[in-house]
Amino acid sequence: MRKIIVYIATSADGFIARKDGAVDWLDRPRPKGNYGMGEFWKSIDTILLGRKTYDMAVRFHKEGKFDPGMYGGIKHYVFSRRPPPKTVLAGFEFVREPIKKFAKRLRAQKGKNIFMMGGGGLIASFLDAGEIDEFIISVIPTFIGAGIPLIAPRHRTVPLKLVSIKKFSDGVVRLHYAVSEARPSGKARKRR
Repeated sequence: MRKIIVYIATSADGFIARKDGAVDWLDRPRPKGNYGMGEFWKSIDTILLGRKTYDMAVRFHKEGKFDPGMYGGIKHYVFSRRPPPKTVLAGFEFVREPIKKFAKRLRAQKGKNIFMMGGGGLIASFLDAGEIDEFIISVIPTFIGAGIPLIAPRHRTVPLKLVSIKKFSDGVVRLHYAVSEARPSGKARKRR
């Protein structure tokens, strides 16, 4: 069965971007092999992203930093509560379907694994729906002090099983976890 995998970088203090969405702290020399990204790209054929991440892709496209055509054969699904823009980047489709129903339909199709790009709100929604299988998190050795957390805050406890750890020469550490079933946190349970 196809897996939905969050493959993402965080700052050492757990943020995926600054409060304004900036990811300038990710601009750094990369070691040979680019942290295994090439291998990961070969394992996927679908990307899931939220509206803010899509809007960032549009901005990068306008600046010439992103060419959707370079991801030939990869389907992009954008989740948004707002209506889609009048013009949508080629290869992107907006989704209004409930997460459980969408994930079940997508997993039933033949194909490779599915890359959950983010952001934090979409990751949280898929996690709460029980529709994330793995997290591969590259921890960048930089504190940014404040920003957008990896997962939007809610009352939850999600046990993870460590699959692997890889340390890179520049201090980046890649953590690979399998997700166990999410459940409400102890704070949300009724006391007897």
